[in-house]
Amino acid sequence: MLTKWCRAFPGLPEQVAEARHFVAALLRDWGRADEGELVVGELAANAVRHTLSGKAGGWFLVIVGFGADFVRIEVIDQGGDGVPVMREVVSLEEGGRGLVLVATCAKDWGAKALPKGSSVWADLAREGV
Repeated sequence: MLTKWCRAFPGLPEQVAEARHFVAALLRDWGRADEGELVVGELAANAVRHTLSGKAGGWFLVIVGFGADFVRIEVIDQGGDGVPVMREVVSLEEGGRGLVLVATCAKDWGAKALPKGSSVWADLAREGV
């Protein structure tokens, strides 16, 4: 990674939109702002909904790292009962499509457990590369 930007957000549902704005501003000239907004929106919403980040006093961290031909969007949360997994989508009315959408946009993605939380990341290829 050549350049990294990061910002912590309170673990509140309305802060997911702020995380999208943060990423969109960073990616505006880079060429993948729409996909970046979608990715961080899904990852941040999952952090708030499914981890301790969404509890009173919780937070999540967004890291955007620029490489030569890709950008990595990473959300670090405060952990929860499980690890992030992609689920089979059975109904359009149900949730559970977030990581499917992330995987569709990204050239690669993954999750890892941290000592006091977890990290979920997605790499977006630079347009035209």
